[in-house]
Amino acid sequence: MKLYELSNAYKELLEREDLDPQAVVDTLDAIKDEIEIKTDGIASVIDELRSSAERKKAKAKDWNESAKADLQRAQWLKQYLTTELDNAGIKKVETDNHLLSVRNFKASTVIDDFDSLPDDYKVTKTEVVGDKAGIYKALKSGETVPGAHLKDNRSVVIK
Repeated sequence: MKLYELSNAYKELLEREDLDPQAVVDTLDAIKDEIEIKTDGIASVIDELRSSAERKKAKAKDWNESAKADLQRAQWLKQYLTTELDNAGIKKVETDNHLLSVRNFKASTVIDDFDSLPDDYKVTKTEVVGDKAGIYKALKSGETVPGAHLKDNRSVVIK
């Protein structure tokens, strides 16, 4: 029997008054035992999924760090190639696998000291966001806040 069927049967038995009380108690105990077995199994699956997700997050973090390191090393090697080809005065190199050429791109803007910049070259950015803590407090105290509402947040705690 499925968990939702067991919980429905349990609820129906609790509401019935036409059955022998001892039979109801015995049946409720049997259903409760089945519910406990099924919920324990589901809780075990939840635990395993959470553990699996954490392992995957850790692995993804490791892969991201490794990818960043690879990209930084590739950038360093690219700069090294550029510098050495410039030092040798070589503009183009053809190999069996690659065609390399050194050329100029748009210059990058580097800010060495933000505090020394004139105000004309500073940009102020602002972001407007909803005050969730204030909205929560107002809604919880019974006020109406147009554009916001409280959403129930019920869940099973598994320990």
